[in-house]
Amino acid sequence: MAAAPSATSVHDFTVKGVQDASGKDVDLSTYKGKVLLIVNVASQCGLTNSNYTELSQLYEKYKDQGFEILAFPCNQFGGQEPGSNEEIVQFACTRFKAEYPIFDKVDVNGNNAAPLYKYLKSNKGGLFGDSIKWNFSKFLVDKEGRVVDRYAPTTSPLSIEKDIKKLLGSS
Repeated sequence: MAAAPSATSVHDFTVKGVQDASGKDVDLSTYKGKVLLIVNVASQCGLTNSNYTELSQLYEKYKDQGFEILAFPCNQFGGQEPGSNEEIVQFACTRFKAEYPIFDKVDVNGNNAAPLYKYLKSNKGGLFGDSIKWNFSKFLVDKEGRVVDRYAPTTSPLSIEKDIKKLLGSS
């Protein structure tokens, strides 16, 4: 995962994709003009069922209106994402019918935190500082790649719908 040293938007980053098992780099500039919800996900978390279910509902409802969910598996919280990238994709796509992109497993905190997550946190600190506190922290990004809001792991994805609709320009 790389970015220009002077990143000014999410679109300046390149991340590793895994959903199609290609492992190819994905330039996030391909998402210009789309509203993004960036989420660190885990398969074995108490929040997994509700979050994956609601994320799939949001995606299904708004994907044709310029909305994308970018999921980044992370194993930094209670070891709740121990599987390989392929196992994670299989889990999310089979059990929760996830059709949105699932990227390479990343660290979201610490020295090895993915550059994208360093950028997200520096733009929208949390209630207790910049660190991501748990699985399913969510960042809402506008069509220009600017971080608009940050939501706690316990925030229901469906409760974010009004903010997504506003950015999409639909009521």
